[in-house]
This record gives sequence, structure tokens and C-alpha cells, in this order.
Amino acid sequence: MTKRGIGFLMGVAMVAAAPASAETLRQAIAAALEGNPELAAARARQEALVETPNQARAAGRLTAGATGSAGYDRLGYDSTGVQSGATSALGGVSATLPIWTGGRVSSSVRAASGDVAAGDEALRDVEADVLERVVGAYADLLYTQQAVEVARVGIQRLDSQVAETRSRFGLGQATKTDVAQLEAQRASVVSNLIDAEGAVATAAAAYRAIVGRDAGTLDATIGVPTALPRTLADARDAAEKSNPILLAQQRRVDAANARIDQARADRAPAVDLTGAYGRGVQWTGGHATGFDSAANAGLSLRIPLLTGGLVASRVRQAEANARAERFDVDAAARGVVRGADTAWASLTAAQGRLKAGAEGLTAADLALKGVRAEYGFGLRSTIDILVADQSYRSAQLAVARAQVDVLIAQAALLRATGRMGRGAFD
Repeated sequence: MTKRGIGFLMGVAMVAAAPASAETLRQAIAAALEGNPELAAARARQEALVETPNQARAAGRLTAGATGSAGYDRLGYDSTGVQSGATSALGGVSATLPIWTGGRVSSSVRAASGDVAAGDEALRDVEADVLERVVGAYADLLYTQQAVEVARVGIQRLDSQVAETRSRFGLGQATKTDVAQLEAQRASVVSNLIDAEGAVATAAAAYRAIVGRDAGTLDATIGVPTALPRTLADARDAAEKSNPILLAQQRRVDAANARIDQARADRAPAVDLTGAYGRGVQWTGGHATGFDSAANAGLSLRIPLLTGGLVASRVRQAEANARAERFDVDAAARGVVRGADTAWASLTAAQGRLKAGAEGLTAADLALKGVRAEYGFGLRSTIDILVADQSYRSAQLAVARAQVDVLIAQAALLRATGRMGRGAFD
């Protein structure tokens, strides 16, 4: 169905023109992206994860440290019988520069970078999840607001019909039963209005929780997202290429492969360039005596000989984890394609209901107008009026429900294909 056609049908679904200050879906999405606490927490966790490659690189960089100590030494008694002692202080600086790590640092950096890449995709999925729930909350509140308007307009219409029937009763052209039937219908619609107002309060609370602010009246004129795939094949292809859940799992495979190399690197030798400098001072009897300074520099070689099977076990463990991650990729691929299929089917069905509902609403409107005109000439009974009025209100609600079902299905399809973002409903 074309964008123009859907837009027309959505216009039909509106039961009243939205005020100029009505909240739009685009505004709701922007508010959620700025202030949703779940999304903010996910962003903060990703910022923390981004630091892990830097921490891994630090293992291959120059490190230096300073040490110092001080103490008192009891030296015994001098010739006069007075106890003597000395205070001493030692200080030094040492530095280490890894020359060869056997691949430990590079594999650790690759593993951490894979984790960061997976985290980026996971964050994108969290954002898509939040936005899909924003669309759902917007759609639910929009429907309940339209249901309230349908009930209010219905009550106004029935009030007019009751007044007309009472006048006809006064002229002997209608019975008291006719008046009672219309009044009973009105009471039923009043009950519907009360239920709809309660549903609005509930939907508004859900909207406020996800968006972060009260909504007011919502704008029902929502265009079709340009990023929607045109065919089922396009939807599947987009899901396999862009779905963040699948992409995140693929990045986890990269990290798992790097951890195999990281585990194997523990078998390799390591060479460090080391150096140190130190000096000490001693105070005895009020006089300071400096020790000779000491300095050294050289190479340090570490070669693992026996690890008790620890390294081999870690390698086998890393290989098993990598296999599991690859199987998870296959499972994720199937899952995202299934999600695209489901979302496409839901959208197709919702669009069909919206089109059929719009046609039904047009027919119900025409029928109601015709029955009311014929009632004025005595060609229709009160029962005919009641049935036509009920059918018209049901058709209005059916179109409103189909409209929001289309919106919800569009959001689900956008998320399944990895295209749910800030500008999805611009």
C-alpha cells in the first residue's frame, strides 16, 4: 500500500481534528531519547565498556613507580653509657617497558575491541526497544483518546435524537418506548465514555513512564516511515544485514576468537626492558650520611615451562566458548528473520483491516444518515436508528484500532530490520 493511501486512511480514522498544540510522535521519540533512564543507563555502561581496550593496551606500555621507606635502628650504648641509634631512609624509582609479550597485549586488545563493538550494537538495540515502546505507548494513548471522542460525539448525537423523538412523542408520532430505547442507548454510551476515560488515564501513565512527560492530546496524523521495506524479501535481507541483535552476536564471535589467541599467548615467552635507581640517607648523632646511589638496567626474560595444564585448559575453554558464540550467531540469524516475517505479516494484516475498516466506516456513516432521514418520514423505526448508530460507532472504533495497529506493526518491522532510530517517523 502506498504512503499516500495509508495517510488518507489514517485521516479517515480521526474522529476530530487535533489541536495545533497536539503532541506528535516525533516529539515523543525525541523526548524519550533525551531523558529515558533505561537508555541513559545503557549509554553509561557502554561508555564504561569503551575503556577496556585502553586498559588492555596499557599492558604493553611503559610503567614506572617510586618506592620509599624509613626506619629507626637501635645501635646499642656508647662509651658513656648513653643509648644510641640511627634513622635511615631509602628511596628509588623503577620502570618496565614490555618489548615482546608473545601476543598477549594484541589479542587482549582485539578481544576488548570486539566487546566494545558488540556493546555498540546492543546499545542500538536498547534504543530501538525503547523507541518501539514509545510508539506502542503513543498508539495506545491515541486509541483511547479517540475512543473518548467517539463516545462524546455519540452522546451528542443521541441527545439530539432523544430530543427529536420526544417532540415526535408529543405530537403522537412516536411512543414512550421509542424514547426509552434511545435513552437506554445513551446511558450505554455514557458508560462507554467512563470506561474510555479510565483507559486514557491508564495509557497516559504508561506514556509518561516511557517518554518522561505528560502527553496532552496526541496528533493522529502520522506518515508512513520511509525506511520501511517494500517487500518481504527486502525485510529479510535488511534484518540479516542490519539487525543489532545479530550484529552484536557476530562481534561477540570476533571477541571469542581473539580470546583463543589470548589464551595461547600464555605459552609464549615475554621480554621486558627494566631499570631502577635508588639512594639512601642515615642520620646518626645529628649528622647525615648518604649511602652510595645504585642503578641498574637490563632485560627480563620470562619463559613458561610448566603450568600444570592451566594454559591448555584455558585454550580448550576459549575454543569451546567460541564455538558456542558461532552457534548463537546461527540462532540469532534465524530469530531476526522470524521477527521480520512476523512483523511483515502483522503490518500486512493491520493495513488490510484499516482499509476494510475505512470502507465500513464510510458505509456506516451513509447508512446512519439515511436511516435518520427515513425515520423523519416514518419509514424507519427507533430500532433501526439504534442499530445504525451502534454500527457507526463500532466502525469508528474499528478504524481507530486498525490505525494504531498499523503504527505498532510499522515500529516492530523497523526494529526487526535494524532501522528503528531517531528519524524513523520523521
